[in-house]
Amino acid sequence: MATSLQRNTNRTRPTKSTGAKAKRTKVQRRRLVALGMDEAAVAALNSSEVRALLKRPAKVSAANK
Repeated sequence: MATSLQRNTNRTRPTKSTGAKAKRTKVQRRRLVALGMDEAAVAALNSSEVRALLKRPAKVSAANK
């Protein structure tokens, strides 16, 4: 019985917590502000837009100079 649980790693994988997700999004928004974006503009973005902007940080910093 225990050997099947050891073999099937999908059942023992930990789930993502909402607190960790909130922490990640907060850190990502801080990174955009550090790159030069306005805080109000960053607050208006949703999480997928924030991640898309962080994929190209050089473009974000160049656009905000």
